[in-house]
Amino acid sequence: MITATEFPQPAASVSATAAAASPVLRLTDIEKVYQTKTIETLALHRVNLTINRGEFVSIMGPSGCGKSTLLSLMGLLDEPTSGTIEVDGRAVTSFSDRELAGLRNLKIGFVFQSYHLINDLSVVDNVELPLLYRLGLGGRERRQRALAALDKVGLSARTGHFPGQLSGGQRQRVAIARALAGDPEIILADEPTGNLDSVMGEEIIELLLELNREQGVTIVMVTHDLQQALKTQRVIRFFDGSQVG
Repeated sequence: MITATEFPQPAASVSATAAAASPVLRLTDIEKVYQTKTIETLALHRVNLTINRGEFVSIMGPSGCGKSTLLSLMGLLDEPTSGTIEVDGRAVTSFSDRELAGLRNLKIGFVFQSYHLINDLSVVDNVELPLLYRLGLGGRERRQRALAALDKVGLSARTGHFPGQLSGGQRQRVAIARALAGDPEIILADEPTGNLDSVMGEEIIELLLELNREQGVTIVMVTHDLQQALKTQRVIRFFDGSQVG
């Protein structure tokens, strides 16, 4: 196993939850191969990675090095060619599509570079939308969760607005609220500041840091920005599908 590069941070930046260091996600000997009739591409090679509850981890590397593939595997959106993925100690590699969908809905929140908001829905309806697939949640509880999540990201005054009426930074906050509404154990963020200017990008990183420090949210973030990555507790570098020291 290749040890990931770590950047020590001041003790105040490390969440109390992370100190408990209990694994929420573990990847063991992961290989991912994409194959066509004529080409075989090795996207990930012997990846061994553990994410502990309460950590904020950054993943860095050049374009095409396997970062997005890794995030898709972590989010149970794709399957490895070989190796084992565990969520809360449960190996999920052999789960059915339905079981994986249920586990994603309960355990994992996603934040994307391009927000993926529905323009015809209000802010609160966008945040509430994934909860429609959560069994046992009534309409009142869904709305309460959505409003509480929007309050956490500082958008209580924008619940009735539509995405087109918001700035890029505000739309990304809505996307983060949508991820938080399901009370996930881990948030996977794929270049969450990639479409934002430096000021808005800094606001989003500070928000994620606050959610990690104050509420113990576990976050894995893919980023190209070294300065943002250095603010997190651990930086994992990838090159040509492998972790590098």
